[in-house]
Amino acid sequence: MNARAMGKLTAVEAKLFLRDPGAPIVVLGIPVALLAVFGLMPGASEPSEDFGGQVPLDTFIAPLSISVLLAMLALTMFPGVMATYREKGVLRRLSASPVPPVRLLVAQLAVNLGAALVVLLLIVGFGSAVLDMALPANLGGFLLVTVLGTISLFSVGLLIAALAPTGRAAGGIGAAVFFPMLALGGVWVRKEDLPEFLRPVADVLPMGSTLNGMRETWTGGDPELLQLGALVVVAVVCGGLAARFFRWE
Repeated sequence: MNARAMGKLTAVEAKLFLRDPGAPIVVLGIPVALLAVFGLMPGASEPSEDFGGQVPLDTFIAPLSISVLLAMLALTMFPGVMATYREKGVLRRLSASPVPPVRLLVAQLAVNLGAALVVLLLIVGFGSAVLDMALPANLGGFLLVTVLGTISLFSVGLLIAALAPTGRAAGGIGAAVFFPMLALGGVWVRKEDLPEFLRPVADVLPMGSTLNGMRETWTGGDPELLQLGALVVVAVVCGGLAARFFRWE
């Protein structure tokens, strides 16, 4: 793969991403707004009995903002763009050109992962500088969960892109996956407050595994093997199915 051509294609995709007025608002605005709004609430930066004596900002709000960011990119934006390209014949035209269509897929992944990294750093920087938020105590565990969670969520997004016939359908399927993950993954309601029979579900859904693994590592703990295993299984299964069913035309 020619690195120069790949760089140019990625730069073009990045420009298209930024020209979409909704993308920067969704990617930059919502996660940072979640952190700011909930982080500025009274008591968010103080130890709370409801959070086991820990600080809500560190143990829940910051990991929540990051996991929501990853899920929005992976489940709604990325599959919608790829399905739209296929619907409009962009991938078909690329298949007849010297530029293989897989390069566009790699460029899109690079743009989305780059956006995720920028916003993740923004969340951590803003939280630390403005809200006096603590950094992840178990940095290695946090990075492991973040990487596996990103791979897992994007494998689900790639499967959506593989199966959706149109960009609109990809958006609908992505939303149908995204919102139940919010409810069952411990976002709207913390895992501890879910009914007992639903708590294992929060640990095996990609968004729940990511969020709850980040919560553990942010406060110095280790991610549970169940959470890490679930992320790996989802990545392998959904990635394999996406490779099997993805169509360039």
